[in-house]
Amino acid sequence: MSMLAIGLAFAAVTLIFMMSGAPIAFALGAVAVVFMAFFMPAASLDTITQNVYEEMASITLLSIPLFILKGAAIGRSRAGQDLYAALHAWMSRVPGGLGIANVFACALFAAMAGSSPATCSAIGSAGIPEMRKRGYSPGFAAGIIAAGGTLGILLPPSITMILYAVAAEQSLGRLFLAGIGPGLLLVGLFAAYAVMRYRREHRNATAAHASHGTASAMLDVDNYTMRQKVEMLPRVLPFVILLIGVMIALYGGFATPSETAGLGALLALVLIAVVYGVWRVRDVAPILSATLKESTMLMFIIGMSLLFSYVMSYLHISQSMAQWIVALQLSKWLLLAAILLLVVVLGFFLPPVSIILMTAPILLPPLKAAGFDLIWFGVLMTIVMEAGLIHPPVGLNLFVIKNIAPDITLGQIIRGVIPFVGLMFVAVILICLLPGIATALPDAVMGAVPGAR
Repeated sequence: MSMLAIGLAFAAVTLIFMMSGAPIAFALGAVAVVFMAFFMPAASLDTITQNVYEEMASITLLSIPLFILKGAAIGRSRAGQDLYAALHAWMSRVPGGLGIANVFACALFAAMAGSSPATCSAIGSAGIPEMRKRGYSPGFAAGIIAAGGTLGILLPPSITMILYAVAAEQSLGRLFLAGIGPGLLLVGLFAAYAVMRYRREHRNATAAHASHGTASAMLDVDNYTMRQKVEMLPRVLPFVILLIGVMIALYGGFATPSETAGLGALLALVLIAVVYGVWRVRDVAPILSATLKESTMLMFIIGMSLLFSYVMSYLHISQSMAQWIVALQLSKWLLLAAILLLVVVLGFFLPPVSIILMTAPILLPPLKAAGFDLIWFGVLMTIVMEAGLIHPPVGLNLFVIKNIAPDITLGQIIRGVIPFVGLMFVAVILICLLPGIATALPDAVMGAVPGAR
């Protein structure tokens, strides 16, 4: 068979297995095994286990279960609710302060837990009822939490970025640093939108009250004394200190990413034991069980995706595809736009983990040849995949929100998140125009990379 025929057959079989409803890991593994059987030496089937092991034998991947353990420990405590309550108290006098508090709480919790669904669940379970009690529309409340939760794959420690660093063979520390500036940019955009939307809903509530006497909780003002505000800090500060300590250990050169992940997981378990009394076997067992299940699922996907990529490389499918893209001789920005559009489309159906591991062998070589900084592109790709978490039809965070707020319809949730999807693409454009938003911090801390653009 010609290379074109093999490539088309590979794409078609992959699509069939994906549409069959099989779990992603098994679908990718099955495609890889089928093509190994038909197009590779018979002895290659005897080395499947060895190939998967060698592909996964990365010390960087070891940090993933440890970061998951850290996130599970924090996510299954009351840290999220306490963090949200403290921010709400301190920002209660700011117009739209409740919405801003939810955005900030999502950002901080995402940075501590590194998980988008965990952030939505932990902050949303307290934040959505609180916002609705104070007159926020259901879609607005759901949109803030769903969008804020996506920051879990951009702000370090991000499991998605760990996988990108492995797939692109880039520095994980530099990639983590590159995510901070864009992460803060998104927090600022989300908070600004929350204030604007709050002012509009507040004006509507005021007009309804003036004309019809309609009461609205949005017109009420919360008053917290300084003593009440200060009393909320002791439960929050240890976790913020943990976040800062982990970052100092990683970027100060005191520990590798894997050692930092282990340190963070251990300290998170200690903190929930001290602060919340979560130390008995019956309390810790669900945390370990959730970590084991999520880690196993994720490592299965990683292993099978890497085997899938290995088969593509062996059959020269990825190299031929990359050469074809280069041969189109698109301008570098048109090439970037086409690739990001492809990521958007894939985000309709696939989670970020699969998108990265399946597309990296094909997309990264042309981008590198065009002169793009792969660290910078990793940030752009992550933001686009963030949008995939909240846009239909398979946006994971939409269903997490639906689970914690079943009385809000899926239509209301989708309408609530659409403005935030728009803000994410505004951030992508700004980072394209001002690449320093992503590259300035890693260059300042770790030095500039010669030839990077």
